[in-house]
Amino acid sequence: MSATDRSAVGPSPVDPSAAARAYRPALRPGVLVGPPLLRGPRTVHLIKHPVSGAAFEVGPKEHFVISRLDGTRNLDDVVSEYAARFRRRLPEEQWTRLLGLLGTRGLLAGSPDPAQPEPPPARTGTFWKGSRRTVADAHRTTGRLHRLLRPLLHPWVQLPLVAAVLAMIVTVFADPSLLLDGTLDLLTRPLLLVPFAVFLWFSICLHELAHGIAARHYGGVVTEIGLRWRFPAMMMYCTVDNYLFLPGLRAKLVVAAAGAHVNLVLLLPFALWWALLDPADPGRPPLTGMLFVGIVQALSNLVPLPPLDGYRMLGHALGTANLAPETRTYLALRRRGRDAVAAYPRRARRLYTSYAVTAAALVLLAATGTCTAVVLLLSR
Repeated sequence: MSATDRSAVGPSPVDPSAAARAYRPALRPGVLVGPPLLRGPRTVHLIKHPVSGAAFEVGPKEHFVISRLDGTRNLDDVVSEYAARFRRRLPEEQWTRLLGLLGTRGLLAGSPDPAQPEPPPARTGTFWKGSRRTVADAHRTTGRLHRLLRPLLHPWVQLPLVAAVLAMIVTVFADPSLLLDGTLDLLTRPLLLVPFAVFLWFSICLHELAHGIAARHYGGVVTEIGLRWRFPAMMMYCTVDNYLFLPGLRAKLVVAAAGAHVNLVLLLPFALWWALLDPADPGRPPLTGMLFVGIVQALSNLVPLPPLDGYRMLGHALGTANLAPETRTYLALRRRGRDAVAAYPRRARRLYTSYAVTAAALVLLAATGTCTAVVLLLSR
């Protein structure tokens, strides 16, 4: 049989390279792709599976390719866009390796899901330190609360509340001497102090729920609500699963600040009562102390130190991941000399140095303020 006859018997073998070049891959629906984050000397993006919740980091070049996997582009299309962006050609083996990684992790349309992780136990830890999940379906619970409270989340409601909160803070802090007298008066009245401490505890619980409701407002997924204890203290917690993937900077900042905002809003009835009392009324000093303690407790959450909400807000505003640990790593390397941090871009060097100075100043300021307040209270 001639070569011509043999070719007529069946189709010619498919060139694997040609098939790979013609393939138009697409990410599976629901894959979460995060914004750029500075992590040490590198810029990274988080990629998260919509079902298993597994996440991993990729660099800017891998992110550029992944963001173009929409089912309409093949290798040649991506290569031309890649060359225009990075001034170099995307190697075919790199394209194949990246698609293999995405397929193995179940991130491409049509690929099988990875194995589901075992659900976490309802309770972890010991009597002295641990946590317990208290809500069976946290996402559904916060969804119901969000639907109930959604009319209150409109700007025409929230903006006046923010203005009222700012006016309360300015008015209460106008006379610092009254704050110390009021705090001392509150501390010497157990019948007022104990109920106020209980109020603060419930305020902290609502603080956590506020994070979850705000996350639901922006499309977040709440995975857990429970209690966490460090004997003898016990506090509620609320975990937002896709917090880092919420759309836009504003959503992340609002979710992070929602808890402190609720704490301050809950103090407004006390502030109104305080404002209506005569300055000579004996009930005014302990109310002043309550407002001072409540405002300090709420605002302290906005301090940019871990694990406070202000730390998360600063990280979002700066576009960084693990700001405090990466700062410690940078400082440790910097002590070895300039060559040890040569891989860090200029922005990273300035940012980590500035945060180290700021964090040290905040800790020193907090320690000084606390000691000064204690001395003044004891001297009265």
